[in-house]
Amino acid sequence: MDIAILGTGRVGGALGPRWAGKGHRIVYGVPAVEAAEVRRVLDKSGPNASAANVREAAAVSQVILLAVPWGVTREVIESAGTLDGKILVDCVNPVKPDFSGLSLGSAPSAAEEIAAWAPGAKVVKAFNTVSDATMVNPWYGGQKAAMFFCGDDERAKGIVRQLTDDLEMEPVDAGPLQNARY
Repeated sequence: MDIAILGTGRVGGALGPRWAGKGHRIVYGVPAVEAAEVRRVLDKSGPNASAANVREAAAVSQVILLAVPWGVTREVIESAGTLDGKILVDCVNPVKPDFSGLSLGSAPSAAEEIAAWAPGAKVVKAFNTVSDATMVNPWYGGQKAAMFFCGDDERAKGIVRQLTDDLEMEPVDAGPLQNARY
């Protein structure tokens, strides 16, 4: 599967190499392709990964993982261009810059805001409830870490379920996108 990962920080840098190792083609959508952080993540990801600007990465991918800080989320979505029909996996938590809480109340959720900013995209909330360390190694003794996901498009949720399985996590369908607020 062709997956764009917008962001090379802790989440993008954890998920991208794992999916690339499972044979998915990863393109990191970044503002500066030659940045040291991007090179580091590409080295970890191996031959199934490349980097491009955000718009190019989104254009060539079926699935787009949004792994950026909340404060730049809308700007990044707008820079991606049209996302009609694309699966947009939202793993962003709307954390305040000082980490003192959430920027949003319970309604609408960040995922619902993102869906409004990306009309035509099939938004699925996922990969926001565990640490990047768990994304790299999801095993606790003999038990897989659970990964909750929610969305309004069943086909998109099925793809996120498969991507969760590929990470050796236990997928848990938490219902419609409005449940992201919980």
